[in-house]
Amino acid sequence: MKKIAILGSTGSIGTTTLQVVRHLKDAFRITALAAHSNIDLLEQQANEFSPELIAVYDKAKASELQKRLPHISVLGGLEGLNAVASHHETQQVVSAISGTLGLTPTISAIQAGKDVALANKEALVSGGALVMALAKEKGCQLLPVDSEHSALFQCLNGENPSTINRLILTASGGPFRDWDLDRLKQIKVEEALKHPNFSMGAKITIDSSTLMNKGLEVIEAYWLFGVQPEKIEVLVHPQQIVHSMVEFKDGAIMAQMGEPSMIVPIQYALTYPNRIDSPLHPIDLKKLRLLEFTAPNYDSFRCLKLAFEALRHGGSLACYMNAANEVLVHRFLKRQIGWMEISQKLEHLMLGHTTQTLRSLDDVLHIDAEARQHASYA
Repeated sequence: MKKIAILGSTGSIGTTTLQVVRHLKDAFRITALAAHSNIDLLEQQANEFSPELIAVYDKAKASELQKRLPHISVLGGLEGLNAVASHHETQQVVSAISGTLGLTPTISAIQAGKDVALANKEALVSGGALVMALAKEKGCQLLPVDSEHSALFQCLNGENPSTINRLILTASGGPFRDWDLDRLKQIKVEEALKHPNFSMGAKITIDSSTLMNKGLEVIEAYWLFGVQPEKIEVLVHPQQIVHSMVEFKDGAIMAQMGEPSMIVPIQYALTYPNRIDSPLHPIDLKKLRLLEFTAPNYDSFRCLKLAFEALRHGGSLACYMNAANEVLVHRFLKRQIGWMEISQKLEHLMLGHTTQTLRSLDDVLHIDAEARQHASYA
């Protein structure tokens, strides 16, 4: 029985992970759970799965939950997240706290020798060199949970990395993929929060609408699979049946297909290298009348272009971009700026950034804080 801790247990990835654990109840035991502030749902999860440790980033909420659950240790703040990540009995940590907040506990998990099922793409976008070097040093597995990276991982299983010609990441294109510039200028928050295929948190949903989410995935793929930026491509695929593809030097293309659900990539990360029955029904291929693939519009969706530029530029630029984007998205959600201003202001901020080499976690956190300050007043 594998012992698992979940960072971000009340979010979309966390609740789906618990759905997988519920389905495979004899294969897993939950040792620790962590969340930002949703203690009502966290209390329900604790009562069902009986973890030994709980962390709530909001310290006031942690104190309140401790009163509700006196028989379980409840810790608050970043210290609590790190404690969950490094829990002594845990074998694998599901890192699903969104944003840069998930970076430090992810590093804590690796430092403690835990395998990591990685759903926090910002950990690699902000601190990719640091995270990958530490995982290699500690001998930890980093197993991708994002559906696109899980697809690439599955397609590459048993293949020689030197034979890769292209990694092809697919994107739904978001709700505005067919809109012209005049319509894009009028986008409202409520429209941007309507993803065509998935129900996700507000930040990642907005990132999906600007294609920044795909840009972050491009950077994540670079770190996970060790290919050069020019070998990574994005194609818009509205049906979201093909989750990503790998083209090899001999011209063969391998694709991983499935229902647009996070159950398969999460379960594969938890059970790897084994495959176990899932609660999903197989795709009825006879009903697939059309699978479309088109190039993204980099003029309308400049965030994707900026992510490629940050990757090619290297150094601290991707870290700076990620943090600044997070703040700009928050400002859009508060109706302080328009949807198109997210990419416009981000590009302006990136042009003014002096790139540095990131040698430590403190360096990453310093650039992250600097970007947030700049983006707050841009």
